[in-house]
Order: sequence, then C-alpha cells, then structure tokens
Amino acid sequence: MTTTLLKFGKGNAKLNTAIATFSLPSGYTCPFASACKSFADKLTGTIKDAGGNLFRCFSASQECVYPQVRAQRWHNFNLLQSVSDMAQLINASLLKQDYIRVHVAGDFFSQDYFDAWMKVATLNPSKTFYAYTKSIPYWVARLGTIPANFKLTASFGGLHDELIEKHNLISAKVVFSTQAAKDLGLEIDTDDSHAILNTKSFALLIHGTQPKGSEASKAWQNVKKNEGGGYSK
Repeated sequence: MTTTLLKFGKGNAKLNTAIATFSLPSGYTCPFASACKSFADKLTGTIKDAGGNLFRCFSASQECVYPQVRAQRWHNFNLLQSVSDMAQLINASLLKQDYIRVHVAGDFFSQDYFDAWMKVATLNPSKTFYAYTKSIPYWVARLGTIPANFKLTASFGGLHDELIEKHNLISAKVVFSTQAAKDLGLEIDTDDSHAILNTKSFALLIHGTQPKGSEASKAWQNVKKNEGGGYSK
C-alpha cells in the first residue's frame, strides 16, 4: 500500500469538529454540475464560472482565496487517479471521527470512484458517511445497494435533475432567501443535520462570494445582512 495518504479536514464554522471532511477540486470533479459549476485555476487560483451559472460554487471561491486549500484538494484528486484501488487508499486515510462528510468540495467523478466510497462505508459500519451529489447517474446505477451508513442527498442544479423526482430521492435545493424555502415547503439546513439524518428533503441558503452585480450576489448580501448567514470562509 502507498505510504502517501489522502488529506481530510475537520468541521469548521458550519460543521461540528466531530465531523471529518473530504474534498476534491471544485468543478473539475463535478461532471454533472450545472447551476453552480465554477473552477479555480490549479496554479493561480483565478476563478472561472461555467456558462449559465445561477450562482457560484462556494468551495471554488475557497480555492481562489486559500492556496493551501486548493493544494490539498488537488493532492487528493491526483492521488486517487494514481492508484489502482481507490477504496483501499480511502480506507487507509480515514480519520477517527464517526461522521465523515464526503465532498465539501467536488463530487463523485466516476462510477468506480462512487463505488469505492460505498465499499469504504461497508468496511466501516460504525461510521456514518454522507454527501451531497449531482452525480445522480452513479447513484441510480446502484439503487438498492447503497450501504445504510452512507447518507446521500441529491443536489438540485445538475444535468440530471429529472432523475431526482423519477426515483424519489432525498434532495436539497439552494434558495436565495428563507421565504423562498418556505414557499417550497422546505426547512433550511444550517449545520448538515438534515443531511446526516437523511429523512426528508430540505433547502440550503445561498452562501459564499458571488459574481459582482449578479442576482446571487444581491441575495448573498441580503442573507448576510438580514437572515443570519455569513459563514463565507
């Protein structure tokens, strides 16, 4: 086994420190993203939004501002691509935390990679894994075989949103205000508790730096000023 391991983090302003976190480069590892697809250049950190974005990916903004964060995520992606057994690598790299959020940044970039995480969950039944994902086709291909301790939430705003409703998947929608969530009949998850419990669909309030002058930017400023948001870091 390689002596080089993947790099995990711990909870921040939003998440409890009892939660371990894992990330990959935003955009580059998100094959089915649409509404939020953004990239931070691997070397310079210069951010680029894909055409048609409704809002900017908050984790891409992190990679733009923090070179060490960007380097860690590329380390993980490069290492995963270099090994023949991704599940073995992931399993050897896990932290001791009982809860693991898979992909604060990034997503399941292939079916083999998705399957590797499912295998890791099976090998660690005492841990709870959870992830938001737009890689719905990889999930649908394994319906009925997802380990009970891996909680998946379908993230609206991807190329295959129709599969979310077709297969009645628990989902999350980004909204621009608390009123928008109320209009949809959805509770807002502020600490990932909804994602971990995984019992019903919910909303996420927009967060993170947005393109200047955009509707998303106006919404983010309102959220910070009037709705108690503000964990941009």
